[in-house]
Amino acid sequence: MTAQPRGARTTAYVWFFLAPTVLLYGAFTVYPILGSYAYSFTDWNGFDASPTFIGVANYQEVLADPMFWSSFRLTLTFMVVAVPIQVLITLLLAIVLNSPKMPLRKLFRTALFLPVVTTTAIVGVVMQFVFDPASGPVNLALRELGLAPDGVDFLGQSGTALGTTIGVYVWKWFGITLVYWLAALQTVPEDVYEAARLDGAGPLNILRHITVPLLKPFLVIITLLSIEASLQVFDLVLTMTNGGPFYSTEVIEVYIYRWAFAATIPRLGYASAAAVLFGLFVFVVGLLQLLAVRATRKARSAA
Repeated sequence: MTAQPRGARTTAYVWFFLAPTVLLYGAFTVYPILGSYAYSFTDWNGFDASPTFIGVANYQEVLADPMFWSSFRLTLTFMVVAVPIQVLITLLLAIVLNSPKMPLRKLFRTALFLPVVTTTAIVGVVMQFVFDPASGPVNLALRELGLAPDGVDFLGQSGTALGTTIGVYVWKWFGITLVYWLAALQTVPEDVYEAARLDGAGPLNILRHITVPLLKPFLVIITLLSIEASLQVFDLVLTMTNGGPFYSTEVIEVYIYRWAFAATIPRLGYASAAAVLFGLFVFVVGLLQLLAVRATRKARSAA
């Protein structure tokens, strides 16, 4: 009996150890995605024995629903407001924390990264107590300072709920964007800074003429990563506001959840159609990210 070649045994071992991951990924990611596409053409409440095929009726209804477009607008608003704040503030702070002269910089880095490793759902629940209009620490501080004697219902008013949720989101994921910028700053040669200082350049000139131009390729990538992350805020919004008040924070993910699981009579086909449309939008964002990464690599290789 001849022994198997070493390459064949190695391939068998690789697939043996990959099998659990492949099976779990297929069962909990690939299959649900394919199922959503199939269910989007059906009318099914999840309880009947079999769904009823209705063609593209769900897509027509979703596209005609003003609440869908309201949720889509809120999703875009969330992205447009959160991403610039997150990217620009973390860039400035990363420049400060990257300086060897900054005292306790490792401590600040660790403190800013801690919210990232905290479960988002737990953060959302805790923030309900933090912003509680009666006994939350934020309102207690505002009363002590005389800024809001009656308190502010940050999560219970349509005018403040979305902004408060965006603020918590930026704080939650601030650390990961900071790490991206710190890694990007390591690519800037220190001798370039030294040469600029010897020529008499000040901190602002160094930032404007050296740091920012050299970080432009990373700006594209980090911005696109932040955009993609800002589209995945279901757990935070659901635990903080549940899409309220008066649907003022109902992003598309919560809209889909409401029709699929929170409705009196679930409409899984309708929710699947909305999910497919949202998935196409996320796909476009991912495609832009891929094109931007390729363009960045070509620009760096040409330089």
